[in-house]
Amino acid sequence: MKTLKVCLTAAAVSSALLASSAMAVGVDFHGYMRAGTGVSAHGGANESYEKNKVGRLGNEDDVYGEIQLDTTPIKAGDSAEFIVSSMIAYGSDGSNGWESARDDDDGADVALAQFNVQAKGLFEFDKDATLWAGKRYYQRQDIHITDFYYWNTSGGAGGGIENVTVGPGKLSFAFMRDDSLGVDLDGTGNNNQNINVNNFDLRYAGLGLWQDASLELGVNYYMVNESDEQENFNVDTDDSVMLTAVVSQNNFFGGFNKTVFQFGTNGAASGMAGLGSGSWVPAVTDGDTGFRVINFGVIDMGSSWNLGHQVMYAQSSYDNSNKDDHTFANIVVRPIYNWSEIMKTEFEAGYFTEDNAWGSKGADNEGAKFTVAQAWSAGSGFWARPEIRVYASYVDDFKNDNRFGGDESSEVSVGIQAEAWW
Repeated sequence: MKTLKVCLTAAAVSSALLASSAMAVGVDFHGYMRAGTGVSAHGGANESYEKNKVGRLGNEDDVYGEIQLDTTPIKAGDSAEFIVSSMIAYGSDGSNGWESARDDDDGADVALAQFNVQAKGLFEFDKDATLWAGKRYYQRQDIHITDFYYWNTSGGAGGGIENVTVGPGKLSFAFMRDDSLGVDLDGTGNNNQNINVNNFDLRYAGLGLWQDASLELGVNYYMVNESDEQENFNVDTDDSVMLTAVVSQNNFFGGFNKTVFQFGTNGAASGMAGLGSGSWVPAVTDGDTGFRVINFGVIDMGSSWNLGHQVMYAQSSYDNSNKDDHTFANIVVRPIYNWSEIMKTEFEAGYFTEDNAWGSKGADNEGAKFTVAQAWSAGSGFWARPEIRVYASYVDDFKNDNRFGGDESSEVSVGIQAEAWW
């Protein structure tokens, strides 16, 4: 009985110490959300049409949110600081009031998007270098007006070291798992398996070019690692490479401008014209090559006008006589007029053209969108959020006369949406 009392006392003291330690750590609350609803002329609920190609304003039909909780720095030793970062992501169509994480038509998607530890100040040679491990949105780069991530290699769990000072720039290296999904091993459709793919991500950023301009270079190597069972099926897998160069110009007419050059081989090639981000790279390929060039940015035009834009051309070529070159081009512009610190009018126009989608001869696509929105936000300017907007959108699919059913190639939607980040 005496031993039991001692054990219980020790457990109580330990719990108290742990509770005190946990209470001493603060939490930083971050997040993103968008939600709204609308109606369309033909489709019933509001429609979303190729938002990565013609623009997202007034062209989203979902409820999406991210809740991120990061600990404040946990100090250790003379200079080390640890942070535990977590994020839950949620997505649904917003069709009813109780959308649970069930696997049915009325359910919602809930995911553990991030869960990692980051440690800074561990190394005497560079106090700014950060060691990390876990599941993380790793140095993602995107274009806001199309919600397009052109460099998002955040696959599964991984780890690495980043922001190591090397010469005039910063070097980062990461190793992340990013399996190729649903490979048909025997051609019957009854033996689909994921194939292990490992992404080695090397980046060098901060190279000065001219005034307010910098260069970032990156190489992603996707190494396929088949199991013994998969090797016995003689599946034609190949490693892939993606090369990226980003030229950034800051203080550009009161904003910024970026030009992106990317080149991919094998599995990474099909994602060039296919608007891939560098994740979920196929392990089975046709010995392909691809590239894309993107220019985008945001500028101020006078005291009241802002303008965001994206222009892109991409091509994926296949070493397969049954496939043709897949080409893609688009342009999207979003001018905004700020009436005051809280009210603005937004316009967005987008157009795209696409030939031989995914190498399929004759699979051509072409479409356009125009949106006008009246918005109220917490401040003026392109990036001011939170924002509530009412909008009207017109979209037209030039290649599919039945895109919206009933022999309708065009659609009109009106709705209301909120968007915020913090």
